[in-house]
Amino acid sequence: MQELERIREKIKKLTEKINYHNNLYYSKSNPEISDFEYDMLLRTLSDLEEKYPQFKNKHSPTLKIGEKASTYFEKVIHKVFMGSLKNAYSFEELLKFEESVKEKIDSVEYVVEPKVDGLSISLEYKNGVLIRGSTRGDGFEGEDVTENLKTLNTIPKHLYKAVPFLEVRGEVYMPLNTFYELTEKQKKLGQTPFKNPRNAAAGSLRQKNAFITSKRGLKAVCFNIQQIEGVNIKTQYEAIDFLNSLGLKTVPESLAFGNMKDCMQKIHDIEQEKPYYDFEIDGAVVKVNSIHHREILGSNAKYPKWAIAFKYPPKEKETILKNIEISVGRSGNLTPIAIFNPITLAKTTINKASLHNQDFIDKNDIRIGDTILVRKAGEIIPEVVKSVCHQENSTPYKIPNICPVCKHEVIKINAFVRCINPSCPATALQNIIHFASKEAMNIAGLGEKTVEILVKKKLIKNIYDLYTLTKEDVVKLDGFREKSAKNLIDAIEKSKENPPWRLLFGLGIKGVGQKTTKTICEKYKNMLNLTTATVEDLMQIKDIGRVVAENIVKYFSSNEAKNLITKLKDKGLNFTTNPVEKNKENLIFAGLSVAVTGKILNMSREELISLVEKNGGRIVNTVSYKTTYLIAGKNPGSKLNKAKNLNINILTEDEFVNLINKEMEE
Repeated sequence: MQELERIREKIKKLTEKINYHNNLYYSKSNPEISDFEYDMLLRTLSDLEEKYPQFKNKHSPTLKIGEKASTYFEKVIHKVFMGSLKNAYSFEELLKFEESVKEKIDSVEYVVEPKVDGLSISLEYKNGVLIRGSTRGDGFEGEDVTENLKTLNTIPKHLYKAVPFLEVRGEVYMPLNTFYELTEKQKKLGQTPFKNPRNAAAGSLRQKNAFITSKRGLKAVCFNIQQIEGVNIKTQYEAIDFLNSLGLKTVPESLAFGNMKDCMQKIHDIEQEKPYYDFEIDGAVVKVNSIHHREILGSNAKYPKWAIAFKYPPKEKETILKNIEISVGRSGNLTPIAIFNPITLAKTTINKASLHNQDFIDKNDIRIGDTILVRKAGEIIPEVVKSVCHQENSTPYKIPNICPVCKHEVIKINAFVRCINPSCPATALQNIIHFASKEAMNIAGLGEKTVEILVKKKLIKNIYDLYTLTKEDVVKLDGFREKSAKNLIDAIEKSKENPPWRLLFGLGIKGVGQKTTKTICEKYKNMLNLTTATVEDLMQIKDIGRVVAENIVKYFSSNEAKNLITKLKDKGLNFTTNPVEKNKENLIFAGLSVAVTGKILNMSREELISLVEKNGGRIVNTVSYKTTYLIAGKNPGSKLNKAKNLNINILTEDEFVNLINKEMEE
């Protein structure tokens, strides 16, 4: 009896623990543990309940999906249950899934798709018009987030064809680059950054104010037809193709295979292709292709029996925490940075990661000398998961009570420690780094390390000083010779020709991003006009609210800013927006859809996408009959074969570059 009581208590505690993490994950978009850790807790509970069914609670988290809808939105009752998928962590489990399918169906075909790690949604269309969008919730009842979803440019409000009624299931996600930019911005503003792209997407979509959602750069893909009238769909492959024809964005690489062995190879291929997707994936989904076969197989209370998700094991490694350094950001925030022995994760070597704030350090009891577990969030951002064990005689770490740069006393604001010295050299350093960055003035050769050297040698103290540098100043520095010094001075000189929006963004005004600066400069053709703009004037511009308008007015009303603007103008920086723009209709990719596959060698994928978009094109994730070009890099994936079958124009990287160069010459 003692053993049974111990099991009962273990099930009870596991249930409480999982419910606690469920609430953090689904309701607050602020998880404390990784998906893998959560899945292992759930699997442990499920195994215990199967072995001791007498202790299984009718409200067990093993029977639930997500959380109940919040009270912030209208409730939506799902006519078709929005279930989750059973997870597999080994190919052996996939083979068992195949065995269960073949118990009812002799000959079966599967499709394999990347598993987008986002927020599950339902979209309903009547006669081709979007009438409602909702979250999954607990599978039976979700939240009406129609207005928020309408702000996503990847969700059409009108379909290409007026289908009598259509309900599709999809996933809202935050592109990885957008996630990275958002978290960097949150850190600079002293806000707690989102833990991962999935939670960033959930937190951004479930905003009461749809305007906030519209600013977060969310995207959506569809992967299943829930209900349809007027059209007979027989397979998943056919469904995806049909959804594409309606103008809906669909999950890429939905390919059919006749056996599980080929499915496994595709699952492996998808994992290798992870860096080339703009969304985070945590696995691949195997589905029975035939809709008729799905009906035969059916579902249980939580999972369909015709599909399974293969989850990739987490990319985590242990290492030794050598030190904790303090970084002072542009806002004055003191951020603790973990410095650890180098490790390789997601094909890159890393040796440092943010520890966020004192609360994070205290909660995880992280100490110098610890063995720590490190992973990459969204395959991009290194993060410390936890302390595995302490070094003997270690002591708890506390962020210093003075700024490490200017030695000024610091204050604590919410979870953050901040230097409030307006003359702190660290904030000036970060301002110059931001100004010279690729996103702002894009000064080639003026990276973070070079700026640090220039500041340390007292050659520059602020943005203006960059334009007083001479080749003779630079050539004296370590690592510079005549040619490299001349190149840097030339790059600084060339930056004077940049469009005004780059200069405005480079000034680093709080809350003013790239998109906002472009909008402002379209309105104010001469940036000098901004110095007299009022809050009310600025609020007349689309997407600019009171807070941002007040920040701009406050900035330009300061004597320091007025002095800087005057001096930059005298140095010859461009303050005027050029109204002459090339007719977009004449651009080489005007109105065309372009897909990319394989590794691009001579530029980043972001640079390639930017070139396509600047030349009028639109990047698509999947190859269909609507795709005009496929740019094929090294080791192209299955998109290449599909493009050949559909007679789509295929460009090598060199051919693409030649096309762009020819266009520029003309």
